[in-house]
Amino acid sequence: MNSESAVTINLASLKRLLIGRPLKSTELGEQKLTKTKALAILSSDALSSVAYGPEQILLVLMTIGMAAFWYSIPIGIGVLILLLALILSYRQIIFAYPHGGGAYVVSKENLGLFPGLVAGGSLLVDYILTVAVSVSAGTDAITSAFPSLHEHTVIIAVAFVVFITILNLRGVTESASILAYPVYLFVLALFILIGVGLYNVVTGKLSPDLHAPVGTPIAGISLFLLLRAFASGSSALTGVEAISNAIPNFKDPAPNNAVKTLMAMGTLLAVLFSGIVYLVYYYGIAPGPEVTVLSQLAEQVFGRNLMYFFVQGTTALILILAANTGYSAFPLLAVNLAKDKFIPRMFTVRGDRLGYSNGIIFLGVLSIVLIIAFKGKTEHLIPLYAVGVFIPFTLAQTGMIVKWVREKPQGWMLKLFINATGALISFIVTCMFFLTKFNQVWPVLVFLPLIIIWFYRIRKHYDAVGEQLSLATCEPALPVEGNVFILPVSGITHVVENSINYARSLDAGQIIAVYVPFEREDEERFEQKWKKWMPEIRLVTLHSPYRSIIQPLSKFIDSVQRKASQSNYNVTVIVPQFIPKKGWHNILHNQTSLLMRAHLLYRKDVIVTTVPFHLKK
Repeated sequence: MNSESAVTINLASLKRLLIGRPLKSTELGEQKLTKTKALAILSSDALSSVAYGPEQILLVLMTIGMAAFWYSIPIGIGVLILLLALILSYRQIIFAYPHGGGAYVVSKENLGLFPGLVAGGSLLVDYILTVAVSVSAGTDAITSAFPSLHEHTVIIAVAFVVFITILNLRGVTESASILAYPVYLFVLALFILIGVGLYNVVTGKLSPDLHAPVGTPIAGISLFLLLRAFASGSSALTGVEAISNAIPNFKDPAPNNAVKTLMAMGTLLAVLFSGIVYLVYYYGIAPGPEVTVLSQLAEQVFGRNLMYFFVQGTTALILILAANTGYSAFPLLAVNLAKDKFIPRMFTVRGDRLGYSNGIIFLGVLSIVLIIAFKGKTEHLIPLYAVGVFIPFTLAQTGMIVKWVREKPQGWMLKLFINATGALISFIVTCMFFLTKFNQVWPVLVFLPLIIIWFYRIRKHYDAVGEQLSLATCEPALPVEGNVFILPVSGITHVVENSINYARSLDAGQIIAVYVPFEREDEERFEQKWKKWMPEIRLVTLHSPYRSIIQPLSKFIDSVQRKASQSNYNVTVIVPQFIPKKGWHNILHNQTSLLMRAHLLYRKDVIVTTVPFHLKK
């Protein structure tokens, strides 16, 4: 066994260790999700956002002063109204489009191709940001509990992305089985936190001086600032659309199971978000530079004991594992776009574990790039993240409005009202992000048009390829009368002999050996040796005073090709190549054959064939 085979076997063994054994296509049904597992894997993004959503509200209100924190209560109620509208809207989308696709499919079918691509492009970017934001926020939770780790934030975040990527490559069911425990532990931890916190409030253990009473007049408050805080708090609703994109991942009946999961997620999100918002206000907690609001709340409620670390630990876990929502939804959205020929077809291919592994790997790599670029700073990523999801929210709801008006099914007026409410609020939130955080969200106005241009160029390419390959539209292929074989040679060796024997075995055509010497003496010497060794094979020598092999060879191939095309002859360049026994031996030899193939690959009407000769020692 040579070293290359050993390396291949070792890589295959490592792949099996990390990812697991390949699954048969018939096992696809076993990879579908139950409602319990789906709630964990698809709701983790939405549920985890309660760890930073309330904090985003306070960061805006803090510009006026802590006395303005009581406004977080009515703002929180506004966020809950938006949540209700979105949940009811996406419930309708799931039943209307049971094969998944979410905002992309809804927008494309009801508003047109361009709005569909805007929604699809926004969601693709949003799922990348989902991973980056979730992992960054989870790392923040860890460093809040252990401040000494602050300087290693980026390394920790990248390590978690690699771990989650490998976990998802193992398959949907396996990753869901592992992720279910942290998600439900987080929900349990927050219920305990909210329960104990409310108990302290009810029993009067807290001083009323910790917070300003609701209704306290605040100087400097404005509608614009309140809308800005509302838009920031709405970041807690990111991930709500993931279930509508991932319907194909559910066990049958998929739409019914998806809707039940969506309603359960909405209920949990509403309870956790409202509880955290109220307690943070009542305890008078303000955002800190290196300590999260949730960490401060847990410390105030429990003290820095086991329960505090339980809350912080489960928060860190769900924030990190919330990235899995992106890993579940991104590949399925990519499949829909790839089927419509707007992104590479490789995204439609299932891997060894029946998941769309190309999408998973692509998502992981780009998320790592974002984390490194933003140095793991969550607050810089959240505005981009939120605006990236509210654009599809708005388009999806608007698309459903058009659908109900056009089709007018039974009860369409109520459905229209629900979607119109969701569309209006989502549009207001989107506008507020652009108005109040333009310096943070302006990249959307750059990368989104670039992505859409990329979509159209890929579609144009696929259409052109299809047109040229179609037998119905292409000109008939010309008959081949014969072949001209051009054989570059560097010496009289077994490698050259092996290649000549291969050309002879094809039993049709003329063989021309081509030698490119750098010195005249070498040219004469080689011609004499060749006449003695293989006189029946024509030899052409091309002196190269500038020591280039590729350039004179290319010119000769062009001249032969022009003459051959007049007689309907094929030109085939046979590249002899010896293969060392050990892989590392390659670095000891000039890779002329590799450069030659790379240069000739894109030459029109020239066939390139490599004839390997394997060395034994």
